[in-house]
Amino acid sequence: MAASPLASRAQDSASAALPELSVSGAGTAGSLTVPSVADQRRALNGTVGSVAFVDAQDFQNRYANTLRDVLKDVPGIYVQERYGQELRLSIRGSGLSRGFHLRGIEVLQDGIPFNLADGSGDFYQIDPLALRSVEVFKGGNALAFGATTLGGAVNFVTPTAYTAFAPNILRIDGGAFNTIRENVQVSRISGPVDALINATFTNSDSYRFHEVQRTQNVNANIGYQLAPGAETRFYVGAYLTDQKLPGTLSLFNALENPRIANPAAIAGNQSRKVETERIANRTSFLLDVGKLDIDTWAIHKALFHPIFQVIDQDGWTYGLAPRWAGTYDVAGFRNDTILGLRAYAGVNSALQFVNINGQRGAQTLNSEQRASNVEAYGENRFWFLPDVALMIGAKVFSSDRTYRNFGGLAASPVPQFASRTYEGVNPKIGLLWQPLPDIQVFGDVTRSRDVPDFSDLVQQNTLRTVFVPLEAQRAWTYEAGSRGRIGPLGWDVTVYRSEIRDELINFNTAGGAAIGVPAATFNAPRTRHQGVEAAAFLDVARDLGAAGDRLTLGQIWTHNDFRFVGNRIYGNNQIAGVPRDVLRTVATYAHPSGFYVSPSLDWVPQGAFADHANTLRVPGYALFNIQTGIDFANGVSLFVDARNLTDARYVSDISVVADARASAGPLVAFYPGVGRAIFGGVRASF
Repeated sequence: MAASPLASRAQDSASAALPELSVSGAGTAGSLTVPSVADQRRALNGTVGSVAFVDAQDFQNRYANTLRDVLKDVPGIYVQERYGQELRLSIRGSGLSRGFHLRGIEVLQDGIPFNLADGSGDFYQIDPLALRSVEVFKGGNALAFGATTLGGAVNFVTPTAYTAFAPNILRIDGGAFNTIRENVQVSRISGPVDALINATFTNSDSYRFHEVQRTQNVNANIGYQLAPGAETRFYVGAYLTDQKLPGTLSLFNALENPRIANPAAIAGNQSRKVETERIANRTSFLLDVGKLDIDTWAIHKALFHPIFQVIDQDGWTYGLAPRWAGTYDVAGFRNDTILGLRAYAGVNSALQFVNINGQRGAQTLNSEQRASNVEAYGENRFWFLPDVALMIGAKVFSSDRTYRNFGGLAASPVPQFASRTYEGVNPKIGLLWQPLPDIQVFGDVTRSRDVPDFSDLVQQNTLRTVFVPLEAQRAWTYEAGSRGRIGPLGWDVTVYRSEIRDELINFNTAGGAAIGVPAATFNAPRTRHQGVEAAAFLDVARDLGAAGDRLTLGQIWTHNDFRFVGNRIYGNNQIAGVPRDVLRTVATYAHPSGFYVSPSLDWVPQGAFADHANTLRVPGYALFNIQTGIDFANGVSLFVDARNLTDARYVSDISVVADARASAGPLVAFYPGVGRAIFGGVRASF
């Protein structure tokens, strides 16, 4: 059961059958720490709730530079580019109006947290060419990993020597905007030891002026079979990003002069330089019942970020997370259980300076941010009928956020100490019915809590930087859906509704006049998120021009209805930032010789509101794309990926404001979409 039409092409219908959780880890291409891709898919489909699976095979032959290229065929995910690799990633309205980075979604790499300890996260460190699969857990369905935010979790799984496409992979691609990218991957297995290293180097001038992008990403892992039923695997990664920032534009310029940069971004030489190093370990033990995974990790991140001021940060995140999963009988009935603990913390030195053409001027802030989290979670599926399971689960957590402003500076002379602890219980209950091996129907109710990160808690006012003790965002989410396949027709459909209290809402207090000033965050007393996440695919025809060829049609639809409820200022207005409907249509013709062609249409019928007052809406748009290539029998693949062939002008994303009418001049809050772009590449696997 595929989560997207493209992923369905290689889907074996038998993979829909629910697995037992007494995982052996030994697949045709897997090991104890990292099961085979087929086993990963089967385990994911055992979730009681809305999930999605993406095989990296589906984006190998296209220019996958950002997470939009990886996730755009998954219903329910709104992912739009801002510039370079910076984008908006939102699931069910998570971080809906935030104009930068990530909130409300937990990013995992190989099942191990990649977010910082305060919950904030970036996308720069996730290299699409270093992935083997992606698992999407929407909303409370990420409880199996301990995540209970409104948006859920996305797990990016890197290959091992057992799951790699080939022992050696060489790739070079590029095209529009002077883009060139090289990738190499080498893997080996020798007795009980296996090792893999993947490196990607990208250079691009990008679409807009002052948007030059340079990235260097290295991912490696080495596994060792300690004994029968015991294995350890170390992960090492280094990620370097140097990205110039073009800033936002007025609506007129976003549509008429989309390649220019904001003058303030140029004057301040705004950029984002990130150096990140990560080391992690998973040690797995196959027990008499089930499997025990013990994860440990440490992440170092250094950020140099000239925007309205020069943000200079350096910090560490570290953690420990044991997790057990297994299947056993209870009074003759099958029972699946997952139990886990997570303890992780971090410290971040947060300095700020006057921005003098992208360099440090006088220091304005000397502060320290500390975050710690202790969590215990569990999920149980009891099969009281052979094809019906009752699922119950819960997570108990305590999260502390501590801020120290040491003062002594002209811009912040007074020291400040603030601390806030967030605690709670997030329960979940649901039913899963599997009338046929390839069909599932589910419904569940989950509780989520989003603890504010330091981008929310530490805010800039006209005088200085202060700690704002926001409440945690709380929600009850109700969802029902079905996924499956009958003959040539496959589907994945979910409807949901989230009743939210104290939603973390952002808006730009400067009305778009001061580019790069962080938006203020406040708690909206009552809001509601509801929508439809739907994908359907159909094998239209086979054996059209040759024996074994195939024509497939797919449709992805995400409907977003996010609004305030009885707000004293905004009434029942739509929450700004995301359009109500996002549609994607894909047709694919594949020939047994390895040739394929896949035109697609991305359509937003009506653009998003730019302000919570709902006085300004951006236009809708339609983008026509085509992807084609050929896979030769010798392991060489050629591809061309052409995007926005009509060179449509459109707004890709918005930096939300409270009321567009209050702006002193032309509202500067819009990110223009990328114009016509053609990329091509060659990949050799041997």
